[in-house]
Amino acid sequence: MKYIGAHVSAAGGVWNAPIRAAEIGATAFALFTKNQKQWHAKPLIQDDIQRFQKETALHNYSKEHILPHDSYLINLGNPDNEKREKSYRAFVNELRRVEQLGLTFLNFHPGAHLKQTTEEECIKLVAECINNAIKETESSIAVIENTAGQGSWIGYSFEHLRDIIDLVENKNRVGVCLDTCHTFAGGYDLRTQESCAEVFKDFERVVGFSQLKGIHLNDAKSDFASRVDRHAPLGKGNIGLDCFKFIMGDTRFDNIPLILETPEPENWAKEIKLLKSF
Repeated sequence: MKYIGAHVSAAGGVWNAPIRAAEIGATAFALFTKNQKQWHAKPLIQDDIQRFQKETALHNYSKEHILPHDSYLINLGNPDNEKREKSYRAFVNELRRVEQLGLTFLNFHPGAHLKQTTEEECIKLVAECINNAIKETESSIAVIENTAGQGSWIGYSFEHLRDIIDLVENKNRVGVCLDTCHTFAGGYDLRTQESCAEVFKDFERVVGFSQLKGIHLNDAKSDFASRVDRHAPLGKGNIGLDCFKFIMGDTRFDNIPLILETPEPENWAKEIKLLKSF
């Protein structure tokens, strides 16, 4: 079964996210558990947690189909020790917030080397942070999102994802989320069902579907292999609809959260219906 939703707002309190997801007919959703543009946040209090869990239960959302995302400020690959430590502490805090809410996953962008070191060294720094964070937390799973490769971000190739996972000691606490826009901009052609079949064959060979914990469904304003991260509404970008038809028709994408991050939230309900029609 396919579980489809969107990255909904948690403004006013995390408990509002499942309410807003239900309003658009979503069977999965993503959220920020704190302001994604700030380093610090008020601790979750018991009332916040209970209200969130009440609403997720009321609207029949399983923790396996909820995909929290961490702050955009975090860079676990920063070669500056002090700045990386600041990111690391924020990352651990986000993992703990996920656990407090009774959830499983934390979706995050791996890191950027800022042109101050190599991609290989950046990969090692990210993996080191994941290993340390796992030791400081109990059960949450660090879900690495592939990137478009914009600027100096790593994670734009399946090999990068594999290499990070290879260095993580506890494989049960790490996974992958693929973003279709990022995948396309990173150099993987998703414009036809035939090319999709080849891309995901490559993903299975390099990373493996056993590591796939979620998908971000976005068309791309950016060009193929451009390394530019620009999302577009489904069918209104350079990927087109065949990719999303392929994903919806392939059982390898069953039972994981399929999350819209398209730039027109007012159309998410329509896009969810479109995906279900596939």
